Formats: sequence, C-alpha cells, structure tokens
Amino acid sequence: MPVRPIITAPDPRLKARARPVAKVDDAVRRLMDDMLETMYAAPGIGLAAPQVGESLRVIVLDVAGKDEKPQPMKLANPEIVWASDERVRCEEGCLSVPEHYAEVDRPAAVRVRYLDYQNEIREVEADGTLATCLQHEIDHLEGTLFVDHISALKRNIILRKLKKQKRAEAEEPARS
Repeated sequence: MPVRPIITAPDPRLKARARPVAKVDDAVRRLMDDMLETMYAAPGIGLAAPQVGESLRVIVLDVAGKDEKPQPMKLANPEIVWASDERVRCEEGCLSVPEHYAEVDRPAAVRVRYLDYQNEIREVEADGTLATCLQHEIDHLEGTLFVDHISALKRNIILRKLKKQKRAEAEEPARS
C-alpha cells in the first residue's frame, strides 16, 4: 500500500465535486487502503480521495486517541441523511491546508449513509470528533475546504500564505 502525495491548497482539484463510486470493488478498496496508509503517515485523522488526486466520493478516517486501538473507517459515497439542530464550534485543521487551523461551526451530531469496504449500505450516527471529521471529509467531496466556513479575511490570509509557501518551495530546487 503506497503512501500517496497529498495535494495542498490552493489547487483547483480540491474545489471540484467528486464523482460517485459505482460500487466498492478491488480498485476502490485499494484506493481506500492507500488513503488510510497515507492518512496515518501524514499524520491525520481523516482524508478524502480528492486530497490524493482522485475525484471519487471516498473518505477514510480514524479518530481513535493515541492510547486507543485504531478504529479505521472506510466509506464510499457518504452522505449526511440527518444533522442535529444543535451546533458546536471546533478547531479544525486539514492535511491539504497544512499548519493552519480555525474554529468551524457545524451540527453537533450527524447520521451518515455510505457503502462500506464490502459494498454494503451502512449508516453511522456520530457526535463529537467523529461527527466533525465526517462532515469535514464529506465537505471535501463537494469541493469545500474548512477555510470556506470561516470569514473571507481569515480565509484569504491563509490561502495567501499557502501560495507564498508553494512559490518558495518551487524556487528552492532552482537555487540548489
């Protein structure tokens, strides 16, 4: 299972709506396995297929704490079928927006329907970190980043810093 490169913002591939998976077959399972390995290596708690350059509605996550047994989840075509009226504000970060964090307001609990690793339809009810992570990763499938949920001023500052960092990294090999 190779670790794949993670695309960072600003990149137009992160803003595109991902295509549904027809079924979870060997190719999709391989993608899920690669994504999970990539997420753990980063390290992160969630990853969406568009973040590794695949425009497919696939996400993986594991919100287990450091001292807990891993609890990996692999979901295809996840959709929020219910969200609570109660809202929570949590600090979020993103592997595609490295080293930047912001408070994001989201529903406190959600129910998500998806296809699992065996191509079976499942539902999961979640609150806390799992609910936040599911919503964050599903947003990626719609071409939405967590910075799209914050003020334009804060978003533009973060995106300008990322552009500057990408330019600096692109110029670095030329100097060597």
